[in-house]
Amino acid sequence: MRNRSGSERGRSLAAHGVEARRRRNGMQRPARGARAVGLRRPVGGTPDRRPWEAAEVSPSLRVAAAYGWRLIIVGAAVYAIFAALGRFQLVTLAVFLALVLTALLGPLVGLLNRWMPRSVAVAAGLLIGIVLLFGVLSLIGANVAGEWEGLRREFVGGVARIERWLQGPPFRLRAGTLSDLQARVSRFVSSHRASLINTALSGVGQLLEVLTVGVLALFCSVFFLHSGDRMWNWFGGQLPGRGRHPLRLAGRAAWVTFTGYTRGIVVVAAINAVLVGVGLFVLGVPLAVPLAVLEFFAAFIPLVGSPVALAVAAVVALAAKGPLVAAVVVLLIVVIGQIEGHVLHPLVMSRAVRLHPVVVALAVICGSVTAGVPGAVVAVPLVSVAWSVYGVLRANPTPAPPSTSPGR
Repeated sequence: MRNRSGSERGRSLAAHGVEARRRRNGMQRPARGARAVGLRRPVGGTPDRRPWEAAEVSPSLRVAAAYGWRLIIVGAAVYAIFAALGRFQLVTLAVFLALVLTALLGPLVGLLNRWMPRSVAVAAGLLIGIVLLFGVLSLIGANVAGEWEGLRREFVGGVARIERWLQGPPFRLRAGTLSDLQARVSRFVSSHRASLINTALSGVGQLLEVLTVGVLALFCSVFFLHSGDRMWNWFGGQLPGRGRHPLRLAGRAAWVTFTGYTRGIVVVAAINAVLVGVGLFVLGVPLAVPLAVLEFFAAFIPLVGSPVALAVAAVVALAAKGPLVAAVVVLLIVVIGQIEGHVLHPLVMSRAVRLHPVVVALAVICGSVTAGVPGAVVAVPLVSVAWSVYGVLRANPTPAPPSTSPGR
């Protein structure tokens, strides 16, 4: 019994020694149970996957999941940005208008800065822009006031001609349909006079908002024209050193694209307005100058603004000159649209905007749904700037930081 117990103690000590050596060498005891089948723990004690997790996942599903959660995060960030911009819509619109003024008046201020100090050049450039704007508005008012009496007579006769035309084939409306419509409109106005007055008062409030946006845009444009580059350099200096170069590249690309788009769309709108004004003047359509100015401002909404403005011109031509002149105006809409799409945009806007027409249409629609007419105006330059920044950052990736591992 003593020899057996001694041998047992010897075997036990030997087993403990082997176990100690295994532990020192990183080895573990043989697996038991389910782990003995092949699901062993890796070196280091990290628990292995369970049997139901060991099934093979398709690589395409893994890639789709990786892209999916990243797209969800990016979409949430974009939604948060647009929600913040929508919350401060007036401020955002004022800053956008200030950037437009800076892009348009920047060359003029730079030219004046050769002969006068920068602050005086900024004041002179803004004064020239304001005088030009109020000159155009006064020209429109004088034109409307001069043609108002004759326009009223032509509209009265035009409505009668339209009523006689609708009574014939193919419409064959009964006599007095337009008169009944006018009577219903007058009854509606008289019965809803209080709500119309409230609407007019809300329109006064909107006018005050427009004036506030204009004053804020003018105030911001003064500083953008005077020291916009220093403001951007200060903003870039607040970032870490590794992020300053990408920010500098992105800012330069964004500003080049924005200024190119702004100046290009002004050129396209001016050419459209001249073509429309000359065409309406030749056809004898009243209010040719105001309709041309309407075409100028409507051209800032791509693909949609020009047809809408020319449709208004066609209605005026129908009421004042009859169906034949209105048909010619509709033909003018088609011709100017072809010139704008196939000649002006490729020549003027190709360097600034490299977007497919489908992308432009979707951007305009999404912008109008989000923020109405201001959103439709801002959508295309915003998408153009974002695309140009993405292209520059993709072509110039940020270099990896130098390795600090020992031995190098």
